[in-house]
Amino acid sequence: MSKVIISADSTCDLGEELMTKNNVSYFPYHINLEGKDYLDNVTIKPEDLFEAYRERKVLPKTSAINIGEFLDYFKQFTDEGYEVVHINLGSGLSSSHQNARLAAAELEGVYVIDSQNLSTGSGLLVLKACQLAEQGLSANEIAQQVTDLVSKSHASFVINTLEFLRAGGRCSALAAFGANLLGIKPSIKVDNQDGGKMNVGKKYRGRYDQVILSYVKDTLARYPDYDDEIVFITHSGTKKEYINAVRKYLKENTTFKNIYITQASCTISCHCGPGTLGVLYIAG
Repeated sequence: MSKVIISADSTCDLGEELMTKNNVSYFPYHINLEGKDYLDNVTIKPEDLFEAYRERKVLPKTSAINIGEFLDYFKQFTDEGYEVVHINLGSGLSSSHQNARLAAAELEGVYVIDSQNLSTGSGLLVLKACQLAEQGLSANEIAQQVTDLVSKSHASFVINTLEFLRAGGRCSALAAFGANLLGIKPSIKVDNQDGGKMNVGKKYRGRYDQVILSYVKDTLARYPDYDDEIVFITHSGTKKEYINAVRKYLKENTTFKNIYITQASCTISCHCGPGTLGVLYIAG
């Protein structure tokens, strides 16, 4: 079996259990909150960000992983004779992908994949890479097959509040005020053919538990020809009863063999705010 490291960054949102089980190595993003530098999901958690905003109206800043950091990170593996397949947050969302490519160019046997996605939309590709590594494929073969799946990994979310998007400058105060006044809960679709850029999808109204189920039904109808191996329910502190209702619906109405529930990283959570939920899977 070839010596291959499967690698990602902290935005893949797989959670500690899945990453440990699948031997995924990862590099955390930097989170700057009130002048202090933290490592995503290592020295700071999403709950800390939400508390800081609720109590002091401060939002964190995220910064890309730089070339030097990637070089040191990859080199620890290549120096030991490993090849590396690294799956990165979409290039349309961060300069980290370009930095990883530049670092990889300095080394032999490092393959960097633009997931053109975020959260477990990237995580799905990471798990596929792990499966291929288990089958004994080379890093080059894994990179080629995973790249072919990029446009089939579908990510979307429904957002409970626009407050964080507004505070982070990603939507206007007027739009946020209007949405809140009308009780609008927008869905966000990730463009997996344009670097992972986020676009507003269908807008929902009503009680949030009903909104979430409507979103799930619409998502499954949009991509019905799915790979039934894995589906993710990824959230940012959404109420447990809402998550359980989605899990129940998926168990009763789909053929997914594995339904994984994970929490979004700080990098993702600080933009979407608390209560966000997405259903993510691979479809043809």
